[in-house]
Amino acid sequence: MPKQEMAEQVRNANGFIAALDQSGGSTPKALKAYGIGEDAYATDDEMFDLIHGMRSRIVDAPAFTGAKVIGAILFEMTMDRTFGGKPAARYLWEDRRVVPFLKIDKGLEAEVDGVQLMKPIPGLEDLLRRATENGVFGTKMRSVIYAVSQSGIAANVAQQFQIGKEVISHGLVPILEPEINIKMTGKAEAEEILRDAILAELDQLAPNATIMLKLTLPEIPNIYKPLVDHPQVMRVVALSGGYSRAEANRRLAENTGVVASFSRALTEGLSAQQSDAEFNTMISETIEDVFAASVAG
Repeated sequence: MPKQEMAEQVRNANGFIAALDQSGGSTPKALKAYGIGEDAYATDDEMFDLIHGMRSRIVDAPAFTGAKVIGAILFEMTMDRTFGGKPAARYLWEDRRVVPFLKIDKGLEAEVDGVQLMKPIPGLEDLLRRATENGVFGTKMRSVIYAVSQSGIAANVAQQFQIGKEVISHGLVPILEPEINIKMTGKAEAEEILRDAILAELDQLAPNATIMLKLTLPEIPNIYKPLVDHPQVMRVVALSGGYSRAEANRRLAENTGVVASFSRALTEGLSAQQSDAEFNTMISETIEDVFAASVAG
């Protein structure tokens, strides 16, 4: 069964999860870093065509396979498109042996009590059904923490678990991503509060329910080890969060059992102007770097 094979790979394989889920808000910045300015497109459709071209180039690169890339997180519009003439999620698993995940959140509310919660997700039931039909293994949703606020962090984590349970009910594995902003004051203290809030929610989870976590690389190495070791946590992955790839990899290697799930750090150095040979060399070197840091932890 593909689901069982995917679960085995996510739980035990060496490697990292590629975040290819830039949304409408972050796409212009991602394209600019890739060497495509805003003058290159006039509509959202043209913009999304260009970012899909970048993603296609990444997933088609010879180094982008399940040997080092455990999974990839897709934007909804990517799931609805094709790679190599196949539906994107099927292509990732069947042709590249990379486990497909889907970003399901619709962005963030305004900051309240030191956190940004997720906006409502209209049509979530239908989206989860379509994800299952497309062969997606799991989902991802992001909210953000900006301050040392016990109540704010608790509310953030509670929302993540509430939606996570709905995801689980559809037979999917949710990646919960309560991101801690890397520039916040008191980051280390917030990380302790976050860890304890997640552990409290895990205690309330049905015994057979499984989640994943995507967390900002911490100030104190291995502070999240109790989460890594928890029987109901399939995997803990780390976001680069604005750190350079070198700094993200350094921090990652200090955290036992945590693997990368980088977006900006993964595409750092890639350019639309590169030849296929140059592009493939760069993505191969990046994959090697991020893989090595993930394995070192």
